[in-house]
Amino acid sequence: MMKFSKYVTLVVFALVMVGCQTTTQYIDSTDQKTNITAGLSNADFEQAAQEAIEEMIVSPLLVHPNAQGGGRYVIAVSDITNDTMQRISTEQIAKKIRVGLLQSGKFLASSAIGANKDSLVTESRKMQESSIVNKSTAKGNNIIMPDFSLSGTIIQRVNSLDSGDQKIEYYFQLTLTNIDNGLAYFESETVIGKVADGSTVSW
Repeated sequence: MMKFSKYVTLVVFALVMVGCQTTTQYIDSTDQKTNITAGLSNADFEQAAQEAIEEMIVSPLLVHPNAQGGGRYVIAVSDITNDTMQRISTEQIAKKIRVGLLQSGKFLASSAIGANKDSLVTESRKMQESSIVNKSTAKGNNIIMPDFSLSGTIIQRVNSLDSGDQKIEYYFQLTLTNIDNGLAYFESETVIGKVADGSTVSW
């Protein structure tokens, strides 16, 4: 009887534990109100990218002189430095900005040069002189050089609060430089701040 009672207790305990487990479910990856993490999330990249995109689109310095005739500036992604304690891919924010600017219809993005370079573009240009290539099908002599270079830095700062919690701030700093004259035509900084338990590790 004692063994049976223990068996029943174990079964009930197991059922309770199973019932308490969180089931796998889809979430809104852009939601900044629930499932918040101390580290950087997709929602943070989305916010920083969206703010930069909106500012670039309305900047008078980034309006092509032949915009009425369909002229658009070409942008290439240079280096975006990760100066945080986390192992993140800076390509995530670069890609979001590229997508947003292309979808706006006011910019073009280069895949022939820069951090987002398409290796096949480079390879096809190298093969043009090869004897195995049909010269009538050769491509690559019309590569358009970019007008602007997008560079930036993602910085993390952590400070302890009197309560024992920690304040974590992320700075997304972006610069758009005119390749022809080296002048910065656009700069932006988006700051995302979070408060987490003092024992939380944000990497």
